[in-house]
Amino acid sequence: MSNFKNYVSESYNELRNHVTWPTWAEGQKLMVIVAVFSILFSLAIWGVDEVFSAAVKQYFNWVKS
Repeated sequence: MSNFKNYVSESYNELRNHVTWPTWAEGQKLMVIVAVFSILFSLAIWGVDEVFSAAVKQYFNWVKS
């Protein structure tokens, strides 16, 4: 149990004294960038899924005939 307490204590010290946190404005700007790229990436995945779905559907219609 002392190893866990030591780990938590050292982690807290590291976060408090050695991590450079972004400013509020910089954090908001980065959040917008992440949101935009997440939306674009999800739209790209949706598009590829639709194309493959149509291709598989067309394949099974071809095999069925």
